[in-house]
Amino acid sequence: MPSLVLDIALSAERLLAVYQGRANRIMLTSRDGRSVSLPAHHFRPFLTHKGVHGSFVLEFNGAGELLSLQRLG
Repeated sequence: MPSLVLDIALSAERLLAVYQGRANRIMLTSRDGRSVSLPAHHFRPFLTHKGVHGSFVLEFNGAGELLSLQRLG
């Protein structure tokens, strides 16, 4: 199953645009340089008052559909 590792540092202020309805996707770059656009709602389980921070593994199928997003370590 294909996967990407993402190092994410999204401040609470940046995510505020999502909750205000001004944005619904988040653009990220994987460790290997690929760009990924994910629906913002996938980050809700990881959201704290400081935002979303950490390393994550994104698994997807051959069609590019998200299967899972999990925090590493």
